[in-house]
Amino acid sequence: MRIVTLLPAATEIVAALGAEADLVGTSHECDWPQHLANRPRVTSTPIDPEAPGAIIDAQVRTLQEAGRPVIAVDGIQLRALAPELIITQGLCDVCAVIDGEVHRLAAALDPAPRVLSLAATDLAGIWTDIRAVGTAIGCVAGAEALIRERKRRLAALHRTAPRLRPRVVCIEWLDPPYLAGHWVPELVAAAGGDDVGARAGSHSVVMPWAGIRTLNPDLILIMLCGMTLERARRELATVGDADVLALLNDRPTWLLDGNAYTSRPGPRVVDGAERIRAALLGKPMDGLERWRR
Repeated sequence: MRIVTLLPAATEIVAALGAEADLVGTSHECDWPQHLANRPRVTSTPIDPEAPGAIIDAQVRTLQEAGRPVIAVDGIQLRALAPELIITQGLCDVCAVIDGEVHRLAAALDPAPRVLSLAATDLAGIWTDIRAVGTAIGCVAGAEALIRERKRRLAALHRTAPRLRPRVVCIEWLDPPYLAGHWVPELVAAAGGDDVGARAGSHSVVMPWAGIRTLNPDLILIMLCGMTLERARRELATVGDADVLALLNDRPTWLLDGNAYTSRPGPRVVDGAERIRAALLGKPMDGLERWRR
């Protein structure tokens, strides 16, 4: 089967199910597994991913207000790849191509490929999406095995959770500050903490720094959406507000690779939960480090 994935989570799911050889095209954001970087890229964005977060936020809002896509599909490239299956998503217009645009492009191809739209907003939704991909690519047993293994690891975290659960705030954007929603509160709960800033399945929300302080967190996790650990370090280095820095220095603050472990609704969110547990225990690990300034 010839598969095109239009978001990183879909690429990771397909690869985890052992079907990466069938991937003929991916999005410009797909960077895992790393050896798939040579696949043709069928999407692009006018947003500069290296710009400061405040500028990225402003550029996204400008595009949306103008009715222009944040992420676009190269229709000519898509036609040349002749996919049988296109995997997209309907959750976030910022993170992937607008769902309706994908269906329009697919309908114009001959033969028209199947379009599978992923829509996870919580862990149950991620398992549903994995099953849907497994069914679409003929890997039902592999999908069930992958889900069982990820659930087993989460259950192991639950069994060893601390009796006293720390209050945790998860920040996925700095300017303006967003508190991570969707599946992140469930990852925190599995790790042994209480996310006091969001509810499972809810959208991420903007909250001023003064409001974040009133949540009285015992620990702050900074997991910037779409940003690697190194990129997030640079973003944090630009923070100059004394009150914000005081908050981050007053409480144990940990920097987590959100691009890899928390912002993508795919198999690696369980790796994210394991890193959140490490932060609660005060133990750095790959993709997780204590922040001090």
